[in-house]
Amino acid sequence: MSAFDEILETISHAPVKKRAVTNHNVLNEAFAYAKPSSFSRGMRIDLNGLTILLISGTASIDENGQSVHIGDFRRQMRRTLENITGLLASEGCTWHDIVRTTCYLRDIERDYDAFNEERTAFYKEQGLDPLPASTGIQAILCRPELLIEIEAIAMFRTEKSSS
Repeated sequence: MSAFDEILETISHAPVKKRAVTNHNVLNEAFAYAKPSSFSRGMRIDLNGLTILLISGTASIDENGQSVHIGDFRRQMRRTLENITGLLASEGCTWHDIVRTTCYLRDIERDYDAFNEERTAFYKEQGLDPLPASTGIQAILCRPELLIEIEAIAMFRTEKSSS
């Protein structure tokens, strides 16, 4: 049986457990904003020893819900990556478990070079190989001062599957 067939077999017979992901040391909850939002920082899905983390769009927001590094794309990018790192750590995983990112830039033409330089440097610091799949999109973000927002998907095993 191939690894893919094993995953499909596991998924088809396993109960789906899910719960919200949070880390108040790096980010507050969206419902605590002045204009509350109804979403979780992420969702953890456990499938018989295989865990999938769906990290919601994350930006340069501090633990008090304030936008930080206004006007500085590179510092916003680094804070965004730090926030995602904190969310991953709260669930016992790292960037090595990330399989996909979706990156939303307010002005992709202006900021793409800085984005790619910062992302490349960060991935090198993390020692990532292979690199996650990724898409970059220009978008109007939820706060006018935010220049970058990143979603991420991580997958990792938390226990041996019983097969």
